[in-house]
Amino acid sequence: MVFDATDKILGRLASQVAKQMISARKSGRQQRVIIINAEDAIVSGPRTKVLSDYRAKYKLNHARKGPFFPRMPDKIIKRTVRGMLPYQKNSSGRGALRDLRVMIGTPQNLSKDDLPEGHEWGSTEHIIRNIPNKYVRLGEISSHLGVDGSRWGGE
Repeated sequence: MVFDATDKILGRLASQVAKQMISARKSGRQQRVIIINAEDAIVSGPRTKVLSDYRAKYKLNHARKGPFFPRMPDKIIKRTVRGMLPYQKNSSGRGALRDLRVMIGTPQNLSKDDLPEGHEWGSTEHIIRNIPNKYVRLGEISSHLGVDGSRWGGE
């Protein structure tokens, strides 16, 4: 399954991906999920509040000892999906997280025209909403946390 995170609300996308991965694990099949364009996912809310919340999460713990909060957009999405999986309770959540790949930008082999053999677009009909009036993109959040945005064409 391939999901495009462009203009998708982070929590809704993460819950849909986690739900599909867990249901696949419970039915006994292994399903790989790829999320592309991680830097274009959005977090709804006023800009100052969202940025201060993410800054507080990042500064919460010791800088060298951890636990660490991710700063890159792909790692933020992966951590959000992990929070919706039974990661600590049993191995099905850990196994499902191993099958998740999150990428910044769109790789050449996953262009919108045609997907490689065995790949299909994930259904996002349940999570498509109008873009809220107040939102922040994950690329902007990462830049605010000190990541160089030139890696993905950001600021």
